[in-house]
Amino acid sequence: MNELRVTAVCVGQPTALKVGGRATVTGIDKHPLPGHVRVTRAGLDGDHVLNRKHHGGPDQAVYAYTMPDYAAWAAELAAPARPGLFGENLTLSGLSSAEVRVGDRLTVHGAAGEVVLEVTAPRIPCGTLAAHVREGSFVKRFARMRRPGLYLRVLTEGTVGAGDPVTHLPGDPVAPTVGELFDVYVGEPALTREGLEAWLAFPVAERTRRDLEGRLKKLG
Repeated sequence: MNELRVTAVCVGQPTALKVGGRATVTGIDKHPLPGHVRVTRAGLDGDHVLNRKHHGGPDQAVYAYTMPDYAAWAAELAAPARPGLFGENLTLSGLSSAEVRVGDRLTVHGAAGEVVLEVTAPRIPCGTLAAHVREGSFVKRFARMRRPGLYLRVLTEGTVGAGDPVTHLPGDPVAPTVGELFDVYVGEPALTREGLEAWLAFPVAERTRRDLEGRLKKLG
């Protein structure tokens, strides 16, 4: 396994984008910054999150994508992948995002101290992502690849920069993986009351929690 490090720290400025024929303004177009960037429980300084209904908030304050996940896209993308292409704040050198579990922690060892992040949910593809990469069918391709990336809440604030080493601390081995939660939205998993109740015992993101609770209610 490659040593886990931050390879890029990315933020996005408000950018006009046409999504399904509708003009909108989004912060998905993220690019690497030099030096170290402050991370708070609200996210990265200088990063703009425009669609607060589906993105941002304390349970999805940071989005991370990984180089192994990007490597899997090498034969799929028309242009080479670059840090920030999928709208992530942190690009990490290791891990396959679908295998990481809710409650796992990533500690970034920066020059000014440690930043502790907790895994909460997968990223679910949307029309904004498809418009950003200029491919109308990209939502289906992203779902098929099963490389969702990681949403994270910030437990300990601080600064992060490219090159900072990262420690992955696994949590409960029966917590849902990011891939399993992703499958709920893009696949046809066989969900049971017992399984959903077990998942809800873990620190999933609030948006994901509401969705799982809704599915549990439908099961009766």
